[in-house]
Formats: sequence, C-alpha cells, structure tokens
Amino acid sequence: MKLIILDRDGSINSSQEDYVTCAEEWQAEQGALEAIARLNQAGYTVVVASNQAGLGRGLFDVAALNAMHAKMHKQLGAAGGRVDAIFYCPHGPEESCTCRKPQPGLFLQIGERYGVPLAGVPAAGDNLRDLQAGVAAGCEPHLLLTGRGAQQPRESLPAGTQVHDSLAAFADYLIARDAQAAAKTGTAA
Repeated sequence: MKLIILDRDGSINSSQEDYVTCAEEWQAEQGALEAIARLNQAGYTVVVASNQAGLGRGLFDVAALNAMHAKMHKQLGAAGGRVDAIFYCPHGPEESCTCRKPQPGLFLQIGERYGVPLAGVPAAGDNLRDLQAGVAAGCEPHLLLTGRGAQQPRESLPAGTQVHDSLAAFADYLIARDAQAAAKTGTAA
C-alpha cells in the first residue's frame, strides 16, 4: 500500500486566522484537489490527519465538521480524487492529549487502521507540528509553503524535511520520484 498522510487546514484548504467553522468557509487551496487526484491515480491512498480544536472549544459542532468534509469529498470527486479517511483531534492544546499534533497519536491510529508501518510514509503539512507528529510516528516530513508554511522557521524543521511550494508541487515531486525509482528497477511506478 502506498499511503500518504496530509494535514487539512492550510494544506488542502485555505486556513484562516482563527478557524474554518463551516462549509461556506471551507475553500480548497489552488490546485490541491487536482493534486490529490493525481496522487490517487499514481496509486496512493490519501488520508488526512487534522487538529480541530475549534470543535472542542465549541466554535463548531460535529455536524458542521461533517458538512466541511462532505464539501471536500464532493469537490474532490468532481476533480477525480478522493481522501480515503479523515482522522481528527477535537482537543485544545491545554488538554495534553496524545492525538493532538505535534503528538503522533493520529498518525499511530492511521498506521493501526491500515495495518502498515509508517516508516517512510510521506506526511505533508503547513505547520511544524504536522511534521513533528509525522516524524514521531516514523513518517517522511514534507513542509508545504501554503497556509502557515512560509512562516515556519527553517532551522526548526525536522532533519530530512523536503519543502514544496504547494500540495501540487508535493504531488509532482512524489510522482516523479516514484517514476525514477521504477525506471531504476524496471518496474511500473
């Protein structure tokens, strides 16, 4: 199984200063939906790991979160793509849970659900905590310069972090890397 773990806010959809609280506020990042479709066509299973503290803080409810995700799924379907599953943490940072990024809990849940080791699984997001959570679970870190990505201090990034302008650039990178590896081994990408 070729698995990819993506952050949501600032990576797939535009982030806001506070929270995306309803489907009307959920707007896809330019090229992100098409990038996910290309990843799917290249054989990747795409899963989302997202902090959603606004849920725990009462800024929106599960019905509103489900409406945001329904909008994302519908727009992805129209672009020829899909997200296989969405894992989210509803807790605020003050709750000290193990599922809120930068803790690796969401990633570990994903590995358990899919029955795959996470070592080397590409994980991309626009925030240092996305990368820290992925690395703690054994994933390969990728910073996206969308959302808050451009403001992340480069000296704080985990070792080996690859930096990409957008989710589209990340998809291009992975697909090209797979094609190079397949060419070396004489197999299909």
